[in-house]
Amino acid sequence: MFLEDFEALPTEFALNQNYPNPFNPITTLSYELSKNAFVNVSVYDINGSAVRTLVNSYQNSGFNTIQWDAKNDFGYLVAAGVYIYTIQTNEFNDTKKMIFVK
Repeated sequence: MFLEDFEALPTEFALNQNYPNPFNPITTLSYELSKNAFVNVSVYDINGSAVRTLVNSYQNSGFNTIQWDAKNDFGYLVAAGVYIYTIQTNEFNDTKKMIFVK
């Protein structure tokens, strides 16, 4: 086994901008964990109301991605507009905006 066989771990926590943005109907959110942590990634509407919980679990350090299909927690397609997504761990919180177009 060679050193290049090992994937480098992130050196800090990060929440990246979703891609594509604007999107219809699926977008990818990515984030980095510099150490193992309990992670919550959630989507909110522009008024701050909870729309969808994407991740709510303990995760190992590394690079992570999750897709959002523009559906709420009940499985219904949301309205076009601006949405906020957040990541929360014990040591890190961040928020970004994304736009869903129909």
